[in-house]
Amino acid sequence: MRFVVFGTGGVGGCFGAQLTNAGESVVFVARGKHLKALRNQGLRFETPEKDLLIRPIEATDDPATIGNADVILICVKACQVPEAAQAIRTIVGPETLVLPLQNGVEASSQLSDVLGSRNVLAGLCGTLSWVAGPGHIKRAGSHNFIKLGELDNVRSERVERLRRVFAAAGITVEVPANIHKALWEKFMLMTAFGGVGAITRAPIGVTRTVPETRRLLKQCMEEVLVLAQARGIAMSETIVADSLSFLDTLPPVGTASLQRDIAAGKPSELEFWNGAIARLSQQIGLSAPLNKFIYASLLPQELQARKPQPPL
Repeated sequence: MRFVVFGTGGVGGCFGAQLTNAGESVVFVARGKHLKALRNQGLRFETPEKDLLIRPIEATDDPATIGNADVILICVKACQVPEAAQAIRTIVGPETLVLPLQNGVEASSQLSDVLGSRNVLAGLCGTLSWVAGPGHIKRAGSHNFIKLGELDNVRSERVERLRRVFAAAGITVEVPANIHKALWEKFMLMTAFGGVGAITRAPIGVTRTVPETRRLLKQCMEEVLVLAQARGIAMSETIVADSLSFLDTLPPVGTASLQRDIAAGKPSELEFWNGAIARLSQQIGLSAPLNKFIYASLLPQELQARKPQPPL
């Protein structure tokens, strides 16, 4: 299959490297120094088990030059999905599959608005991977996975074919019975983890053990549960307790990408994490007071980070 990895950060670099190493045809979309290094030196993929150098590789900053693709992995931040949808329009053919791998619950609908729903799947992933330098992706740990499915949860042949390709590349892959439930389960986990971490500026080892901040984690999750149920998502009765238990297993120094971006003064996914909970709750008459507070508290920093920066 011919894959396009749109966004060669930690997620795209990690899974794209595994696909390329397995012999699949992969084009990486990147920019700047990262793109230059990919073209000149190849892609270095460093994991606890091994250090791969994949070269030569196909890499570009102009999707229009790629031609039609079988599968497009959307690996940019949630706030960049609408822009990505416009950028890939010319390479989406009648049979192309577009698979978003963001944290959040709105990417598939945003892509469908531009590309039509026939080409779009729903998906999510988990990986502790990041850009360690131009052309260099580093992955820590072994808990890396992709979950995907049709928007209507039908177990289709095209999804099964894609599952087999991922599995053959050594990627842990699952087609859940209900992909939307899986999306909301991760959304609940990440918005609490990232939102509470960002306002407290503390790692998970602190926020899960201080009784006051543990209550914040729980309340964040409960607001997502109420919202999900109101939208017809059949969440487990134990999902809040299960999610808290999962946070208890994370390394004490752990932080979410939202927290790290806010702390570094970078644009973050705030609008599509805690901001989405506040916005979607308001649309159907729910309150979500804690997520509204988190969003409002972090918004000034987010707006500052999104201002054009003066040249050095």
